[in-house]
Amino acid sequence: MVSTIVRGDWIELKLGIMETDGLSRKLNQTDIPEDSGSAEIQLSDQEALDLATHLKEKLTAGLPIDSDPESINTMIAGLGDPRGLLRRSFSESLGSVGKAAVPALCQAMKHSSQVTVRRAAAKTLILIADPASLPDLLSAFLSDEDSVVQGSTMGAMAAMGEKSITVIMSVVGNPDSTEMQIGLANWALTLIGDRAPSELRKAANSENLNVRKASILALSSQIQTLEIEEDRKILINALSDSCAEIRAEAATFLGQIGDTTRDAPLLIPLLSDPDAWVRKNSALSLMKLRATSSIKALQDRIDKEEDKIVLNVLELAINQINKTTNN
Repeated sequence: MVSTIVRGDWIELKLGIMETDGLSRKLNQTDIPEDSGSAEIQLSDQEALDLATHLKEKLTAGLPIDSDPESINTMIAGLGDPRGLLRRSFSESLGSVGKAAVPALCQAMKHSSQVTVRRAAAKTLILIADPASLPDLLSAFLSDEDSVVQGSTMGAMAAMGEKSITVIMSVVGNPDSTEMQIGLANWALTLIGDRAPSELRKAANSENLNVRKASILALSSQIQTLEIEEDRKILINALSDSCAEIRAEAATFLGQIGDTTRDAPLLIPLLSDPDAWVRKNSALSLMKLRATSSIKALQDRIDKEEDKIVLNVLELAINQINKTTNN
């Protein structure tokens, strides 16, 4: 078994033994067409184990990891090892090297024929969080068919906080993005959350539906109160958004952090929303707010409601609010 890394820039390697920190490693040049622009470094199982052990000892001792190109590429070769603990040692070592390892990691992530290497390279870039890797992360995210690579590249973008917002939003706003890609982008924006409030608030007013939806979802997971007027305005606008999913999310959000006296009147009109999901979420939020002022509206809606699920929620909301009143 060997661990392999495909390098984007052709570097002539002679067969033989090269010494690095007292460790011997064989560099095998494979038969690759001249126009492929790539070469492979291969480590045997024992060589990978020896190097991983050596690197772990250096990390444990707080010693710096060698950051010359040969050392970096050898560690990247180790990312293809089938042993998870060894891959972790190589990844942590490359993470310790930091920005110097980014170009080679990006090459491996984009061009390695081994999915294990592409996955590990993307995960290692999470540790480094260098904005210089954003173009390559986006490229790999959009082109690699492996779901782990996609998730890890988006995770690496999220690790950069507000510096990656524009790139992530480009995925959300792209009409060619798949549902999975948009879902991962939404997840990343939620992870970023309060590290980029101004960017998310600005995006909440976007004309692009998916961008607007993603930003509101991200904000809803971070905003704890509605005392900030700008946040309150965003939420009120979301309640009347043309997208039913945004209205439904806003209704749920209001039930979590809203004020009964002030915010229940905003939810009552949504009991007549054309979308069943919005009606259901509004009723649940009125129940959470214990809005006794909404009982009549809830009862009136029961006589008109045709959706069985919403009807059950309306009855539940009335019962729970009445129990609260009686207690």
